[in-house]
Amino acid sequence: MESVALSRIGLAGLAVMGQNLALNIADKGFPISVYNRTTSKVDETLDRAAEEGKLPVAGQYSPRDFVLSIQKPRSVIILVKAGAPVDQTIAALSEYMEPGDCIIDGGNEWYQNTERRIVEAEQKGLLYLGMGVSGGEEGARNGPSLMPGGSLQAYNNIKDILGKVAAQVEDGPCVTYIGEGGSGNFVKMVHNGIEYGDMQLISEAYDVLKNVGGLSNDELAEIFTEWNRGELESFLVEITSDIFRVKDEFGDGELVDKILDKTGMKGTGKWTVQQAAELSVAAPTIAASLDCRYLSGLKDERENAAKVLQEAGLKEDLGSASHGIDKKRLIDDVRQALYASKICSYAQGMNLLRAKSLEKEWNLNLGEMARIWKGGCIIRAVFLDRIKKAYQRNPNLASLVVDPDFAKEMVQRQAAWRRVVGLAISAGISTPGMCASLAYFDTYRRARLPANLVQAQRDLFGAHTYERTDRPGAYHTEWTKLARKSN
Repeated sequence: MESVALSRIGLAGLAVMGQNLALNIADKGFPISVYNRTTSKVDETLDRAAEEGKLPVAGQYSPRDFVLSIQKPRSVIILVKAGAPVDQTIAALSEYMEPGDCIIDGGNEWYQNTERRIVEAEQKGLLYLGMGVSGGEEGARNGPSLMPGGSLQAYNNIKDILGKVAAQVEDGPCVTYIGEGGSGNFVKMVHNGIEYGDMQLISEAYDVLKNVGGLSNDELAEIFTEWNRGELESFLVEITSDIFRVKDEFGDGELVDKILDKTGMKGTGKWTVQQAAELSVAAPTIAASLDCRYLSGLKDERENAAKVLQEAGLKEDLGSASHGIDKKRLIDDVRQALYASKICSYAQGMNLLRAKSLEKEWNLNLGEMARIWKGGCIIRAVFLDRIKKAYQRNPNLASLVVDPDFAKEMVQRQAAWRRVVGLAISAGISTPGMCASLAYFDTYRRARLPANLVQAQRDLFGAHTYERTDRPGAYHTEWTKLARKSN
C-alpha cells in the first residue's frame, strides 16, 4: 500500500445506521475507514462525509484494502443484518486480520451467536465484542446508547472512541463495559423488550383518551407535550406528541389516522419473552405487547370478527362510556396509570437482566444499565435516573416495585390506575399492557395467592406433592378417596 495515514478504526456495512455511526465517529475526530460490498454505498458515505464537514472518512473497496488501512491493533465495527451475513462478513475480513485485532458486531444479534463467534475469533487470536446500539438512525449519527459485551481488552482498545461517540448525559457518556460473553447483545435485547412494553402502554393511553375521552389529535398533541414536561418525560412521549401534529398530505386531517393498524417487528421482543420463560421470570407487560403485535397483524380476521360479533348482537358503543366523563380527571388518571404501568414494565426487564446475569455470572450492574439508557436510546427517560439511584441504594433490590420511592408512587397512583383499567374494560377497549402491569403489581404485592389450590390440583392428578404452611416436608394426599369418603 502507499504510505498513507492509517485510520484509527474501521466500519463495514453502510446502510443508514452504518453510515451514520461512521460519520459520528469521524465527527468526533477519529479517522475511519469504511467498506461495503455494494461499492455505491462507500461513495455515498464519502459524499456525505464531504458535505457534513469534510470529515476524516477513507473509503475502501475490497476487504483486504479495508483491513490494511486500519492501524494496529485493528478495531473493525460491522453493521450488517444479524445471522448469516455477520458470519460472511467476519469470514471476508478476518482473512486479513492478525492476532490482537478486534471485531465489534453492532447489530441486533442473538446473544448465543455472539458467544459462538467469540470462541471462533479466539481460535484465530482475534478479540470480539457484541455491541448493542440503540437510538435509531438519529442516535447513530448524534450519540447512541452503546452496550458492548465480550472481550474487555477489545473494549479498552476503543473505550476513548465509544466514550466520545455515545450520547452524553450529566453523569457521563451512555456507554459502559457490560460484561463477558453475549451480555451486550442480551442487554440490548431486553432494552428492546422494554421498548415494546413502553410503546404498547402509550398506544393504550392514546386509545382510552381518544375513544373514551373523545379527545382530538390536537388535544392529544398538547397532552403529550404537557406530560413530557413531568415524570413521563421521555423520547417516546416526545415523539408521540409530534406524531399527532403531522397533517396528511393526501387529504384532510392528521396522518396518524390514515396509518394501517398493523405493527411490524424484528424479533427482539419475541426473544425477550422466550428468555423470560426460559428463566422463569414473569414479564407479562412485555409479553402482552408482543401478543398485541401478533393480533394487530390479523387485520382481515379482526375486521371479520367485528362484523360477525356485531351480527351476533354485540354493540360497539364507545360513545356511551364517555357520557358524563370528566375529561380533566380522565387525562390525569391516564397519566398516572401510564406511569405506574411503566414502572412495572421496567421492573420486569430489570429482573430478567438480573436472572440472566446470575445464570451466566456476568455480574451486570443494573444501576449502570439504567444510567446508559438515560440518553441516546429509544427508551431514554427522566425516570431512568431514579431507577439508577434505586439500584445504587440497594444493588440486590428484588424489584423496583419494592424500592421505597417507587413503592410510594405506585400506591399513590393505584386508584387512578384501577379507574382507567376499569373504564377501558367497561367501554370494551383492550388495555392488555396496563392490565398486565396492574395484575403483576397486584400479584406481587399479595402475601398469599390462590396457588395453594393449583398445587392441590397438581397433587390430585399427578401426585406432585405439596408443602404446608404450618410444618416442613413434602406431602401427598389421596384427595379423591378422601373427598368421596366425606360424601
